[in-house]
Amino acid sequence: MIKQISSNKIKDFIKENPRSILLDVRTKEEWEQIGRPDGEKIGIKTYFLSSQYQGRVINENFAEEFGNLNIDKNSEVLVMCGSGNRSQRAAELLTQKGYNCLNVSDGFRGDGGEKIGWKNNQLPTK
Repeated sequence: MIKQISSNKIKDFIKENPRSILLDVRTKEEWEQIGRPDGEKIGIKTYFLSSQYQGRVINENFAEEFGNLNIDKNSEVLVMCGSGNRSQRAAELLTQKGYNCLNVSDGFRGDGGEKIGWKNNQLPTK
């Protein structure tokens, strides 16, 4: 079972878990059109690696590409997408590979309802 964290709790989580990293698994188009989280401004190293491409084409090399980033398996990996769905699947896959993952349940932009998202919580963006 993947632990869930909402974006409004990330700052406190980082203080308690300073070896955490943020992984944004959205597409290049989303990063360019909607924005990117600027985790470094709140003390978390941020990586960008698409788990799928435009048109919902799955990145079959996602786990291998993540492994090539040489992330310490003792780190807490906060996985984010647009609204928390793709990141859940990516977190499950990486957890199977031995990483400690949490799903950012409201994602970068939220769902337009109860899930507010990183951007609407006024967390830093690029």
